[in-house]
Amino acid sequence: MKKLKNSLYITRQGAYLHKERETLVIEVEHEKAMQVPIHAIQAIYCFGNVMVSPFLIGFCGENGVHLAFFTEYGRFLGRMQGKQTGNVLLRKAQYNVAESSPEKIARNIIAAKISNSRSVLYRHLRNHGENPSVKQAITQISSALNRLQRAENLDLIRGIEGEAAAFYFGVFNELILPAVEADFAFSTRSRRPPLDRTNALLSFIYSIVGNDISAALQGVGLDPQVGFLHLDRPGRDSLAQDVLEEFRAWYADRLVLSLINRKQIKANDFVIEASGAVKLKDDVRKTVLVALQNRKQETVMHPYLNEEVPIGLLPHVQAMLLARHLRGDLAEYPPFVPR
Repeated sequence: MKKLKNSLYITRQGAYLHKERETLVIEVEHEKAMQVPIHAIQAIYCFGNVMVSPFLIGFCGENGVHLAFFTEYGRFLGRMQGKQTGNVLLRKAQYNVAESSPEKIARNIIAAKISNSRSVLYRHLRNHGENPSVKQAITQISSALNRLQRAENLDLIRGIEGEAAAFYFGVFNELILPAVEADFAFSTRSRRPPLDRTNALLSFIYSIVGNDISAALQGVGLDPQVGFLHLDRPGRDSLAQDVLEEFRAWYADRLVLSLINRKQIKANDFVIEASGAVKLKDDVRKTVLVALQNRKQETVMHPYLNEEVPIGLLPHVQAMLLARHLRGDLAEYPPFVPR
């Protein structure tokens, strides 16, 4: 099992990262703020005006440290990854399945997404009592999950996924507690750009987790751009977006709801631009990133491996299981559906 190392989130504007012997050094205003050995780092995420020396970029590549760049407000820009691992036969198998028979993997992934979305709604009922709207959405989502078992083509699978997502997000506002609902009211999912505070949080965390998944896929030798559910598109990691579907509700959405309902994030923590786009303030992103890093350290019983796994390693576990399926070691890909 791969050891969970630290992920560094660099949000201080003007920070400078460079190599010093076998360590990473972070300088702020020409003062050394941190120095850590490279072997203790799994990934470095840079937000906004963060400078990285060419020697450190090469050093990260040699040591398998994932280096990614985002805008100041969290939009993914690009990443640097070292030598591709795995072998060409695995990627050829991936391309073959993506072209000829992607339905089984896509159906398993969407079944996990729908099941995990339903679990989030069940959890709300357990914690906060009866809610007719949420109960109705659970019934509708359960019906979609049953129909998914008989879906034999991608268009039908995608259609059922969209229908279930509409039921889920149709009651998402019910999961926001009355004490904060006025500031974080949610009506519909909006992406580019997010048009309310809740959507801004969702998009930010989806972006981070999706990038973790891309790195995990590359780590086992898979091509993150060739997926089974999402259409191929230049510049999009379609396979990472596929696997992300398993984690949206259970991982990202629950974290967003926790931040909102516990009042860790407040209305004045956002910037509303003239266009209507809503973005997190610079200093508040640190609060979100710390919460995400703390969440990664927690463990969960993996339903397939039947062992405790740190949440931060789940993308690597799922990437490994997908690779094993494509190699023929597993009859089906087991998506992540926690017990």
